Amino acid sequence: MKIEQIYTGCLAQGAYYIESNGEVAIIDPLREVDDYISRADKDGAKIKYIFETHFHADFVSGHVTLAEKTGATIVYGPTAVTGFDSLVAEDNQEFKVGDLTIKLLHTPGHTMECSSFLLIDENGKNHCLFSGDTLFLGDVGRPDLAQKAATMTQEELAGMLYDSLRTKIMPLADDLIVYPGHGAGSACGKNMMKETVDTLGNQKRTNYALRGDMTREEFITELTDGLAPPPAYFPMNVKMNKEGYSNLEDVISKGSRALSPTEFEVTANETEAIILDTRNETVFVDGFIPQSIFIGIDGSFAPWVGALIRDTQHPILLVTDDDRLEEVITRLSRVGFDNTIGYLKGGFDAWKNENREIDTLRSVSPSNFEMEVKENNLSVFDVRKKGEWDTLHLENANHICLSGINENLAQFPQNQDFYVHCAGGYRSVIASSILKMRGYHNVINIAEGFTEIQKTNLPTKSVVTSN
Repeated sequence: MKIEQIYTGCLAQGAYYIESNGEVAIIDPLREVDDYISRADKDGAKIKYIFETHFHADFVSGHVTLAEKTGATIVYGPTAVTGFDSLVAEDNQEFKVGDLTIKLLHTPGHTMECSSFLLIDENGKNHCLFSGDTLFLGDVGRPDLAQKAATMTQEELAGMLYDSLRTKIMPLADDLIVYPGHGAGSACGKNMMKETVDTLGNQKRTNYALRGDMTREEFITELTDGLAPPPAYFPMNVKMNKEGYSNLEDVISKGSRALSPTEFEVTANETEAIILDTRNETVFVDGFIPQSIFIGIDGSFAPWVGALIRDTQHPILLVTDDDRLEEVITRLSRVGFDNTIGYLKGGFDAWKNENREIDTLRSVSPSNFEMEVKENNLSVFDVRKKGEWDTLHLENANHICLSGINENLAQFPQNQDFYVHCAGGYRSVIASSILKMRGYHNVINIAEGFTEIQKTNLPTKSVVTSN
């Protein structure tokens, strides 16, 4: 028996490779599927099943492509309706994978078709649970993503999740290994642990949602309290996972169209494409194409693209390092952004070498910021997440989370310089690029962010909450 967790940090997502006696099951594969096929070939095994825990909202799964390439059967839980061939299983239905048995446990609540998969070893012992988005480590799946499809309120879905956990998962043995669908950083929950594997017993002791004396009403209140709105691209990802999607090779081919600076400019004007610059933030601030948006490939790239660009069908032109082009297009496709229509051949240097117009972003060190803000009394905007802000922030700062920047543009001063910072400098450059694109050319980025700002003598405070 072989079980491999294939974890993708950018998406905080876990896919799983299970092999026994020449047969393989894949759980929640990523869109680029060749790695799973290579693993099976190396093991001299055949991929038999592709188990999907639910219709994912935060990424596009590789189930359709993997089935086409291998002939494997795609399996969903009860109530699922797909636009491609799939097996919609019954609750407690069992599947043989070599000497192993995988039992589907229907665990609705996160979504209606949501299911967990219990792996039973060759000796008949429950070995592990692939819990998808039903049970995370330290948390459970948010109950507001299936409202429109299920015509149910988030409170009703939360109640179903309470029942699923207590009737299907909590009765299982404490030594059962739990393999979740996501870890810390995913937008599918709110309190996930950084670990990606645990025992069910430890989760019963530490996960607030599995507290033995918790009532159904308490669970619903706790689960629905403080839920941030889901990212706008989620519904399109669900649609693609339910109905199918373009072949990744075709998406990469279309996006890999090399454009000279002139062709790039003409294409941008004709298509009104978003110019997406994926270089490092420290390079971007020194020079970039006017009206471009920075979202660096070395940060939480795909989730921020989804949160801030939102329209997965909008054409995108890339400014990126040539040797990372395919990686950028692939990572965009993971969250359903398939309409990359070309890239600037030779990168930003090619643009600059033709003496074309460029823009820059003023960026100051925390120590210089300390001197300047005391002298000029300029506004400061913190674009970190609410939890980061609540823990500690500058005493006189304003808080606008990066994910909500497009809805809060009016809060930024138009006729006076102002500062923007995050924790380390990545998100503040994203925010600053969006502000500059929107006409706020008086924005000043604070390099290195709050991590270094708090080492200055500027006063800080935390948000005190009452229990």
